[in-house]
Amino acid sequence: MTDRYVWDLDEVDESQVALVGGKGARLGALTRIDGVRVPPGFCVTTDVFRRVVAEAPAMADHLDRLSRHAADDRDTIRDLSAEVRRSIEAIVPPADVVTAIGAALRRHGADTAYAVRSSATAEDLATASFAGQQDTYLNVRGAQAVLAHVSRCWASLFTERAVTYRQRNGIDHRAVHLAVVVQKMVFPQAAGVLFTADPVTSNRRVASVEASFGLGEALVSGLVNPDAYRVRDDAIVDRSIAVKRLAIEALPGGGTARQAVSADRQEQPALTDDQVLGLVRVGRRIEAAFGCPQDIEWCLADGDVQIVQSRPITTLFPVPAAAGDGENHVYLSVGHQQMMTDAMKPLGLSMWQLTAMAPMHEAGGRLFVDATGILASPASRAGFLDMMGRSDPLTRDALETLLARPDFVPTLTDGAPRAPRLGGAPATIENDPAIVTELVERSRTSLAALRRDIATVTGPALFDFLLSAFDEHKRLLADPLSMQAIMAGMEATWWLNEQLAGWLGERNAADTLTLSAPGNVTSEMGLALLDVADAIRPYPEVVAFLRDVDGDGFLDELPRLPGGSQARDAIRAYLDRYGMRCVGEIDITRPRWAERPTTLVPLILDNIRLHERGAAARRFAQGREEAQRKREELLERLRALPDGVRKADETARMIDRVRTFIGYREYPKYAIISRYLVYKQALLREAERLLRAGVLRETDDIFYLTFAELHDVVRTHRIDDQLVERRREAFRTHQRLTPPRVLTSEGEGISGAYRRDDVPAGALVGLGVSDGIVEGRARVLPDLAEADLEPGDILVTAYTDPSWSPLFVAVAGLVTEVGGLMTHGAVIAREYGLPAVVGVPDATRLIRDGQRIRVHGADGYVEIVSDEGAQP
Repeated sequence: MTDRYVWDLDEVDESQVALVGGKGARLGALTRIDGVRVPPGFCVTTDVFRRVVAEAPAMADHLDRLSRHAADDRDTIRDLSAEVRRSIEAIVPPADVVTAIGAALRRHGADTAYAVRSSATAEDLATASFAGQQDTYLNVRGAQAVLAHVSRCWASLFTERAVTYRQRNGIDHRAVHLAVVVQKMVFPQAAGVLFTADPVTSNRRVASVEASFGLGEALVSGLVNPDAYRVRDDAIVDRSIAVKRLAIEALPGGGTARQAVSADRQEQPALTDDQVLGLVRVGRRIEAAFGCPQDIEWCLADGDVQIVQSRPITTLFPVPAAAGDGENHVYLSVGHQQMMTDAMKPLGLSMWQLTAMAPMHEAGGRLFVDATGILASPASRAGFLDMMGRSDPLTRDALETLLARPDFVPTLTDGAPRAPRLGGAPATIENDPAIVTELVERSRTSLAALRRDIATVTGPALFDFLLSAFDEHKRLLADPLSMQAIMAGMEATWWLNEQLAGWLGERNAADTLTLSAPGNVTSEMGLALLDVADAIRPYPEVVAFLRDVDGDGFLDELPRLPGGSQARDAIRAYLDRYGMRCVGEIDITRPRWAERPTTLVPLILDNIRLHERGAAARRFAQGREEAQRKREELLERLRALPDGVRKADETARMIDRVRTFIGYREYPKYAIISRYLVYKQALLREAERLLRAGVLRETDDIFYLTFAELHDVVRTHRIDDQLVERRREAFRTHQRLTPPRVLTSEGEGISGAYRRDDVPAGALVGLGVSDGIVEGRARVLPDLAEADLEPGDILVTAYTDPSWSPLFVAVAGLVTEVGGLMTHGAVIAREYGLPAVVGVPDATRLIRDGQRIRVHGADGYVEIVSDEGAQP
């Protein structure tokens, strides 16, 4: 049916993206919204595009060649894209298609000017807007001109920018097709864009309007600075009227041209205030209809607003669903406290929620805690801010920024319920190492019971068992004695730093006093991998074999080599103790070292190359001796002060206290992750059963279900494959988002600032967490498995959880984007004596791999010394 090659806009809706592309489908949906005017027109469907491409010579070969090249291979992509476009533009559209387009033009007005606009099937989507990737042509007059520009739109699917965009977003070129929208041309007095959420702060209650004279192309192309307005609750709260010297206007014979704006109009607003507010009200209707914030292109012609485009704003961080009660809420990022800001899969999110000590809300593949109550209570607010300041000054500053706004967080009256103080005030405990021994033994006993009891439980009964296991999990976490031990070590650290700074002018004394503290399972993990290197070092054939390892079955191959059995046993023994760890370990779906032992191979090889035999024992002994020397020096200096004997005795007790308890700070996380591996192995056994039964297509499908949903699948042997695919796509989208430290129920992300003026110009400011100054080559690593170190390298990465600790033995300093005084990276950096600055915003972007940098661990900043050796 040739007439079905063309559909009028008012015949299509969002369900027909495959037929008319994203833009066409959205425009069709817009025509159905009351109070929204859309220029009439029609769509030339993707069926026509497929016919045209099928006739293009060597198209399959062109697409194969394009797919083989990376997005950054610009020269090749430019040349291949040009070949494809020439092939498409050379094709004469089929006669029946020409007839259908001609009939549509006559129906809408043969002598009318049109806008001819590309509409790809991967365009204006909730996950990727593809804005500006294909071409639009304005003021096209006459049937022949429209046909020619339809062909140009088809070809524009293969512009260099469109091809590169798809490759960077992992979208197959063959999976994308193109429709063409042909709309009656609007000749506006003003045009621009409207964001129904603030694109800078992400605040959903603030709309942003940009406007200029003439066609909107002047604004979109950056030709002019537009007028800018911010509107909140139907009131303009901010405005900036630009000098507008140029506009793009339609020409009488077709096409467009730049024209000078007369001097008397250049500083006039393109819109009146009433027009701005009316435009935002139209935008709110569109937002409500589509169910999410919108990026809208509009035109104002003869006082009438017409909408020519609306797409989701894909860069906004989502708001937790719990914020839907109409009240103000303040959410804190769990990931910034747990040193894992990456997106998590649904099973990982729900498992952490089920085992956490506080209610947590999901948004954007991350978890958040609602801190509104504790901030509203005067009794708890100050202590909470103090705790946040010790943990992460940026979070504290963000909260104080929010609290400074009138009425956003209401203050509870004295009679109102008060939020509990986090952690409470720990009771005093003795400086007795037996306490730590008892706590560790309790944890080991509970883990052994879990392993024993879970082994025989399968099917739906497993989920009842796990819910009981989660209660035990939380009981261990909430053990009052465990909390007291953790706080004892942390408070002793703070006491030593504060008192010795006041008494002796000694900065960060605890950094040295905690070197090689006993019982730190995370620092021991790094040293233990040095011992693994010692076990492998004597066997050159094993070392050579490991350099070429590709695949996690290498442990079974090792015994064929001289010394291979010893190497295998050493690695397996390490995995028996630490194999539950991995980068991003709070997400149960992440592959553990026990599941992917190749992750450790680069670290082992670096240890063999960079260290000599016995390095672990020597390093630990050196740290212990340095801590002892520091203790003796400080006590001697204190005794020489007025009231020095008392001060020295008090300090000695606190040094004993910090060395007794600070190592235990790392054990609860180790215990949690040990249990997580047991949970995961049991769930994967269920996944294997479901796979054999034909319920699952692959075992990792379960990672895209919540715990409760997986329970239902095990119980019913039915799964919604489309739900799994939607969750996979959502996860890919979440991976591209950056979570804020503080998020409000209005959608605003607040990053916080250090507000310091005591650092050199150009320095990158952060939080100093481990004393010392070191200069060296920056090694910017997004992933532990990419380690390739040289002596003196400084590790720069987004965050470090305990799994990064084996790398710490090989570096000279540490810089991270996320972290606080008592987070894992800071604790281990101090134990190893590494100068470290954490919480440096955008460190992995601002510091290039190979640059020479200087880390000021006490003063909390990083200097870029030179670009020599930096990677482009």
